Amino acid sequence: MKLKTAPRPAFKICGKEVPAGTRATVEMPISLLSTHTPMAVPIHVIHGRHEGPTMFVSAAVHGDEIIGIEVIRRLLKTTLSRKIKGTLLCVPVVNVFGLIAHSRYLPDRRDLNRCFPGNPNGSLAGQLAHSFLEEVLKRCDIGIDIHSAAIHRTNLPQIRVSPGSSRAMELAEAFSPPAIISAQLREGSLRAAALDLGVDVLLYEAGEALRFNEVAVRMGVKGTLRVMQHLGMISSAQAKPSRVPPVRSTATYWVRTPQGGILRMLRALGERVDEGDILGYVSDPLGETESEIRGHKTGIIIGHANLPIVNRGDAVFHIAEPTALKTAQQRIEQLETDILADSLFDEDEII
Repeated sequence: MKLKTAPRPAFKICGKEVPAGTRATVEMPISLLSTHTPMAVPIHVIHGRHEGPTMFVSAAVHGDEIIGIEVIRRLLKTTLSRKIKGTLLCVPVVNVFGLIAHSRYLPDRRDLNRCFPGNPNGSLAGQLAHSFLEEVLKRCDIGIDIHSAAIHRTNLPQIRVSPGSSRAMELAEAFSPPAIISAQLREGSLRAAALDLGVDVLLYEAGEALRFNEVAVRMGVKGTLRVMQHLGMISSAQAKPSRVPPVRSTATYWVRTPQGGILRMLRALGERVDEGDILGYVSDPLGETESEIRGHKTGIIIGHANLPIVNRGDAVFHIAEPTALKTAQQRIEQLETDILADSLFDEDEII
């Protein structure tokens, strides 16, 4: 005789209950606009019938970094995310004020990702950070926080992890991005606050502010599904492993312009550069004076400026020093080929 098991308890968040085996969108109240219009952060909860990890995926902590919004939208459209073990919290827009204003910051000009763990009686940024920590972070075992480069820059898809965190590195490898960067924690960041709570957070960096990038979006969705599969939240048959191992790096550096002027770049994301290689030129508008921009050390380009107008000292190329350089560029090129050829995304899942 088969014994009946007690149903899994409902998931409680923001004063609401989401029964096991269901999904719902709840709102995390934040503030009122000057017109007294309520402002709230939407959180979509998928609460599985069976026990498992609780994981969050968040985006737009910086309001102009919108690529994660599309990653989460597609993630929620896939059939893979509907039957899970455990609980998935999707927060597509954390900084709702910044998104509306097309701005990285909140109205008080604070960077939300420098305000954690927050303060319930502090600034607007501090109160938002505190609410996110209490309602989301403290309920989770693992998280993926999605960012892009700042305005007028673009990033190669990459995962950043805390140095020395073996579990985070394990999950980063499961994500299988083009590059995994061991990056020091910034004081006041979501990732630092999460680590203090024992929650490992993967930082997915890809693309540029206020723009979508198809390769970066697809890599974000597939990588998130791979992490869910690794955690046992979805079956192993549902998320295909990557055929190409990530490039790993523990050190990066910026190349800056020697003079102001008009920038002409010769190298692209993912390309290998050797020490002394010419990466671009900066000239005056007439081309009468010209300076070379050269790489300082051998590595892979993981970010660069998009704006051709530069000032002296502007950071224009971000270069990672891989631990295994020989095949790094070939790996990145193969990943992009594979991701664009993947048949995971049917038309009704993208539109």
